Amino acid sequence: MKLVPLADRVVLKQLEAETTTKTGIILTSSAQEKPQEAEVVAVGPGTEEIKMEVQVGQKVIYSKYSGTNVTLDDQEYIVVRHNDILAIVE
Repeated sequence: MKLVPLADRVVLKQLEAETTTKTGIILTSSAQEKPQEAEVVAVGPGTEEIKMEVQVGQKVIYSKYSGTNVTLDDQEYIVVRHNDILAIVE
């Protein structure tokens, strides 16, 4: 199966949380913060008012409390509105 977003929706695959800090301290799963960086998996067609500015494969930063979590074929995805994407990571 595959997710096909509608209108101004974007499907994201969240990147893995860091397991160690920059100084080498190992974090437990409860201490790890959910990263706000994700990879774009699918992009909707947009609307007359909204032109989609992201493309499949790009890494993006999205709003912390946005989107809907979806599990499909044992893989977790986040479906967000185009407006919830804050930046493209280059």
